[in-house]
Amino acid sequence: MTDKFRLTLAQLNPIVGAIDANADMVRTAHAEAKAADADMIAFPELFLIGYQPQDLVMKPALVNAAMAKAEELAALTVDGPAIGVGAPYAYGDELYNGYWILAEGRVKQVLRKHHLPNYNVFDEKRLFAEGPVEGPYAINLLRLGSPICEDAWHEDVAEAQVESGAEILLVPNGSPYYRNKFNTRLTHMVSRVIENDVPLVYLNMVGGQDDQVFDGGSFVLNRHGKPAHILPVFDECVRQVDFEKLDGRWVAIEGEITHHPEEWEQDYRAMVESLRDYLGKTGFKKVVLGLSGGIDSAIVATIATDALGAENVHCVMLPSEYTSQGSLDDAKDIATRLGCRYDFVPISEGRDAITNTLSPIFGDLPFDVTEENIQSRLRGLLLMAMSNKFGSMLLTTGNKSEVAVGYCTIYGDMNGGFNPIKDLYKTRVFEQCRWRNANHRPWMKGPEGEVIPVSIIDKPPSAELRPDQKDEDSLPPYEVLDAILEGLVDRDESVADLVAAGFDRATVKKIEHLLYISEYKRFQSAPGTRLTQRAFWLDRRYPIVNRWRDHS
Repeated sequence: MTDKFRLTLAQLNPIVGAIDANADMVRTAHAEAKAADADMIAFPELFLIGYQPQDLVMKPALVNAAMAKAEELAALTVDGPAIGVGAPYAYGDELYNGYWILAEGRVKQVLRKHHLPNYNVFDEKRLFAEGPVEGPYAINLLRLGSPICEDAWHEDVAEAQVESGAEILLVPNGSPYYRNKFNTRLTHMVSRVIENDVPLVYLNMVGGQDDQVFDGGSFVLNRHGKPAHILPVFDECVRQVDFEKLDGRWVAIEGEITHHPEEWEQDYRAMVESLRDYLGKTGFKKVVLGLSGGIDSAIVATIATDALGAENVHCVMLPSEYTSQGSLDDAKDIATRLGCRYDFVPISEGRDAITNTLSPIFGDLPFDVTEENIQSRLRGLLLMAMSNKFGSMLLTTGNKSEVAVGYCTIYGDMNGGFNPIKDLYKTRVFEQCRWRNANHRPWMKGPEGEVIPVSIIDKPPSAELRPDQKDEDSLPPYEVLDAILEGLVDRDESVADLVAAGFDRATVKKIEHLLYISEYKRFQSAPGTRLTQRAFWLDRRYPIVNRWRDHS
């Protein structure tokens, strides 16, 4: 008779701090696993408290509540499948990132994470103690090892567990999205499989948490690294995985291999899901945004519509005398195409009142950026008033290029609670708009077809804060600007590196200067979807006061 083992993978979306709600998800999925005659159900890393908890996990009351809840959930396993679930574990004077194995009605074992990531968005050495390399645990006929997330990116933990008798590796993860990350994960996990000659299960969570998006994409590898299952990205999924023991070795029976979309779709999906979860998990149901007729607000309005539905998106055009007729027409056009509420609120009367109020102080001083910023800040004031009055979250719409060089007005167009395109350079905004016009997916709540007018995509970008203003009046073309920023920000290249690559040194130095002096703005900016490994916030932490300049 062939030995068999059924493992249920729960690729789900927890909420940070919502211990009871997360435990309810455990109960529901456990009932599904029990109905499927599973031997065990596995949940991702720190699932009971959500990931990443940051300094919230340093609160003893939260840790105690999570541990008590894990012990309570153990009762489910008296006559049902075992449970593997992530939760903090306080032992002695130390706090660990734990993976709780619940079986036979009790806490059978708590594994403690050994390798604590302390790079990019991760600060686990600040939060947790380093656990010992734990041995395997037995569930029915099978001995499993569970390297916790980062543990599986190193050789030693998996090797020690297999040497101690683990017959498969079950890896619980809280692995956030960045562009093309799946192949990086797969490469590391294939290495663990080849080194140890055992099957491996990689289980990741889904959902948005602050700026980060967890994209799922869980998978099962057989010996030699061949995929037996691949779960979808971004979608919740409960999947039954069957193992059989053949010729003395466990093998995963092949199941569904879900095709993952290319990077343009995944980036767009990440922005939609992060906005949807940011609102849903903070209690907001609707958004408001200023619709300028430009490309940035156009794509944000489209993302919001796809995330929330047109009935929950309020677009407002706030023109001045510098607003072109083309922008007026384009703003109304996209709102109509999306089906959103559209309001027309001119700012001239309010701007004149502010100008008159300041005139005794400003006297005959010439028009300059001060008056430009008054326009932007007046728009921000009006949009915040609508946000307060109607209970809608204000979205801000600055792309990564503008956020990098400070071409955004603090307390003006930077007002807002979330920015979906914060990690999207301007050149990618154009391409992302073209992608959305050509593609529609079932997870989008907005309409099909060309929702972003081509006239918006094709016209030269402008803030329209003075007559005939164009972004290229004071910045290099966005193709040049973005290439320089990718060097300075994403690859930490020197000025000399960029000059050697063919860029004008004076232009590079100007962009470097703007990048550094704008840090104070980014420090006060809204969170936004992380799409790369060098997003502004936790990935790139620079001092606000900083006199360093690269003289190479």
